Amino acid sequence: QVQLVESGGGLVQAGGSLRLSCAASGRTFSVDRMGWFRQAPGKEREFVAAVTWSDGKTFYADSLKGRFTTWRGSAKNTVYLQMNSLKPEDTAAYYCAASTHSTVAVVRYDYWGQGTQVTVSS
Repeated sequence: QVQLVESGGGLVQAGGSLRLSCAASGRTFSVDRMGWFRQAPGKEREFVAAVTWSDGKTFYADSLKGRFTTWRGSAKNTVYLQMNSLKPEDTAAYYCAASTHSTVAVVRYDYWGQGTQVTVSS
């Protein structure tokens, strides 16, 4: 079992920045990658970014690459999402997720955090 807790969300003006954190606990030795997702009211859940647990390789949604950055913390049990040049359309609940058995062909996330709200005002 893996527990995930997101933090760092809040209200920010357009053009500003936020850094989200996701702390993992429990059986973290089984995690092979961590992902970030977001969901705005009335919209489907959207992939944001991911980082592999072993070597820190990152993946990004094409529309967000260049503005968002994710990485593993030095403690090896925390991941971060740096969000720059925020736009009102970035407003959403942001979730971190953990995968314990993904492959190149198939990525499956088994555990999810409770989410943290990010609101960008114009």
